[in-house]
Amino acid sequence: MKLSTWLIRRLIQAIGVLLGLSILVFLITRVMPGNPARVALGARAPQEVVEELERRMHLNDPLYLQYYYWLSGVFHGDFGESLFTRRPVLDDIKEYLPATMELALMALIFQAVLGVTLGGLAAGHENRWVDHSVRLGAYLGIVTPSFVFAIVFVLLFGYALRLFPTMGRLSAGVVAPRVITGMTVIDGLITGHFAAVGNALWHLILPALSLAMAGIAQESRITRASIVDNLRKDYVGLSRTFFIPERKILFKYLLKPSLIPTVSIMGLDFACMLGHGFLVELIFNWPGLSRYGMNTMLRKDLNAVTAVILVLGVVFVTVNIIVDLVVAYLDPRIRMGTERGT
Repeated sequence: MKLSTWLIRRLIQAIGVLLGLSILVFLITRVMPGNPARVALGARAPQEVVEELERRMHLNDPLYLQYYYWLSGVFHGDFGESLFTRRPVLDDIKEYLPATMELALMALIFQAVLGVTLGGLAAGHENRWVDHSVRLGAYLGIVTPSFVFAIVFVLLFGYALRLFPTMGRLSAGVVAPRVITGMTVIDGLITGHFAAVGNALWHLILPALSLAMAGIAQESRITRASIVDNLRKDYVGLSRTFFIPERKILFKYLLKPSLIPTVSIMGLDFACMLGHGFLVELIFNWPGLSRYGMNTMLRKDLNAVTAVILVLGVVFVTVNIIVDLVVAYLDPRIRMGTERGT
């Protein structure tokens, strides 16, 4: 099977998955108790005003007609109006998604660098104090929620030591760069506004590190286990008989195949961070999609909730495809199998 054929097949499967997800989420949001029109207008709104909003939202139509109207709008780029912000949902997503993407990408960098480095150090010092320390720290990182790290980092590095800012994306007085992607760091690099880039990175460190701690712990454990397992392979023993330095064996011959399970988990962690980072965004007053999505859920904002979950579904599917391509690059056997159809 050629790579292009495989990619087309995966895209068709992704469309089917997203269509099924849209049906499921749409049905769940419609059968939830409570009248969204009444929630949006308040308890004191006249009944005729509530009924008018219900008519505009097609809430009195059969579910299949409601889904048809909603899906038709989605295909035309119209997710409806948010009952929470009173703006088109698509405008809200364009505003809030880049902030969450920027935060998640920074967290992914922390995971990739620190997780792989710690895992490699632990594997290179198997059953020594370095290995035991990394494994203990990994267990603590996995069982501790992200918002706990966020609170500790705010109190320690934000208020006690005053090393990092704890709120927002830019400091007061720093002019934001012209909006191109919505991600401050990238927009600053594109427009040459390097003062904003540095300030935005300074604001990103604490929330991104808080969000990445569980992933760092997970990736370090997986990397360590994978490297230790590969160290026992025959080709490693053969390399040692030729007196190849241990460092060269580790970084040149072992690291690439050992990263395959790490990359797979890292991709899923990145997609998850977009959805479950609402508490971190709340603590750091970060104007992201996770925080927006949670607020819309609490207000039974049907259009916004459905759109947010669908966007997260698109991210999950896209990340899975990218991870498969990266794994195929890391493992020639998978790449050759894809090309030959074996």
